[in-house]
Amino acid sequence: MARTSDRRRGSIYLGLAAGLFTMSGALVGGYVVTGERSPSPRVAAADAAMPTTGVDGALATAVDQALDGKVIVSAAGRERTLTWRELAVSVDPAELPYAARRSDVVATLASAGALPIRIDRLAAAKALSGLKATVDRAPTNAYLDLETKTIHDDTAGFAIDVFASLDRIEAAAKSGAPRVELVGLAVPAAITRAKLGIDDISHVLGTFRTTFPVGDKDRNFNLKLAASKLNGKVLAPGVEFSFNETVGDRTEKEGYKIAHVITAGEMVDGLAGGTCQISTTLFGASFFAGLEIVKTTNHSRPSTYVTMGLDATVVWPNTDLKMKNPYDFPVVVHYRVARGEAVVEILGQARPWDEIAFERKVIDSTPYTTEERLDEALPVGFEAQDQSGFDGYKLVRYRKYYKGGVEVKQDKWTVTYRPVTEYLRKGTNPDPDLIAPTVKPPHTPKAPGGGSGRIVQ
Repeated sequence: MARTSDRRRGSIYLGLAAGLFTMSGALVGGYVVTGERSPSPRVAAADAAMPTTGVDGALATAVDQALDGKVIVSAAGRERTLTWRELAVSVDPAELPYAARRSDVVATLASAGALPIRIDRLAAAKALSGLKATVDRAPTNAYLDLETKTIHDDTAGFAIDVFASLDRIEAAAKSGAPRVELVGLAVPAAITRAKLGIDDISHVLGTFRTTFPVGDKDRNFNLKLAASKLNGKVLAPGVEFSFNETVGDRTEKEGYKIAHVITAGEMVDGLAGGTCQISTTLFGASFFAGLEIVKTTNHSRPSTYVTMGLDATVVWPNTDLKMKNPYDFPVVVHYRVARGEAVVEILGQARPWDEIAFERKVIDSTPYTTEERLDEALPVGFEAQDQSGFDGYKLVRYRKYYKGGVEVKQDKWTVTYRPVTEYLRKGTNPDPDLIAPTVKPPHTPKAPGGGSGRIVQ
């Protein structure tokens, strides 16, 4: 009778082991990540207390052997095949007595999600790091491609939520599932298309171009630095734009360099020289785009790089260029400074006007005066022009809007330029051995031909 009981108990042990191995054999095979994981002290201590005899011991042995079975771990279409042991799953001694009493059929335990296992969460998280590195992807921000006049949408990123996935792994291990889908999180882009504030940049409402000598490196640097603050600036409907607020103070700390500026009607060296060409070019593009001109100040003297009547000077903080977007759609500034050209485009939806024209009419002029500057370091008889003279002008500037060949609207301003004093430098030193230096004539803007001018876009 005792022998019959022993044989029956042995059959139960073999049945438990066979059932567990049958379960593990049903797991789908695949790529296996190799590498041994050292058990934590807590897991090692619990394993040391695991029963090795009786029903509990047989079940512990069978479950431990089944941990070499494979499971497919997937996320966002990527898969990796691991063993349960590689996922830090081990036998849970505390659950063994309950599991052994509940059923001697392993399939029943698995179907009830009651296999006696536990998971070392920190070790499991480390095991998932390899899959996370291949699956996680960063979001991409929406951006304006001003060169091609297209808008690129944002795309959300993806990340495996490792610690949220551990509960799924544990549940899958308790039920002997052949695969487990990890928890994934969508990672939103920092800049969405909606945050760009504009949804159409396919049309050029207005454009303007000025030129500069490429050899003046410091001035060119200032041009590019100031333009970089404006490129991509979006003007929402009805919103006022300030050049000074957008570009900021032009200080040495901000990187600006010494270059030519106009001060009190005279061309001198000053910090951030060239910034006015950036404001002037922007003003020209905004003029032909039909933006509302809120505040603008012309130079004290005509500029060499733009037709008279289309310049706009700026000085931090009070002399500003201000404009407002009059349309019911946003527009954006596209600024490019390269190869001796400063070019601005105002982009957005199509403007409601077929043509916008600039017209200028000189209504008065004031002759310039000449002043002599005596120089003892130069020989008698030497004379050179420090600054060319230029007559002062009072003119009327028009902006005319056309639709279907008919003028439908007009803006009008009175613009005044003071006369530019001519400065002549004369030598006073009688020393006959002094050699007169070679001088280049100053660069002088051209006088307005006939007093009128017209540009149409």
